[in-house]
Amino acid sequence: MTKLADTPATEAAKKAVEADKKALEQSRAEYAQRSKGKPTPTQEENDLAMCGAHILEHEPDGSDPDPNVKSVAADKPHAAARPQTYQTRSHKTE
Repeated sequence: MTKLADTPATEAAKKAVEADKKALEQSRAEYAQRSKGKPTPTQEENDLAMCGAHILEHEPDGSDPDPNVKSVAADKPHAAARPQTYQTRSHKTE
């Protein structure tokens, strides 16, 4: 068993090591949660594409949707319904 000095610095070091362990465990849990699923494109899709097949839609990988990606249609549902108009320069013919 390791003998440690009974000082405030030793207690602070113990707390720091314990906090590092908790952070590492949390980081590993988050990584495991994010990396579930399978790669996209799959190896089969890669093989088909290499032989000339055109992939229209990839097989779902089984992961959760990315929370950092915002859907444009969800933000502005009315924008897709009507076309945007803009002013152009008028052209004079002589």
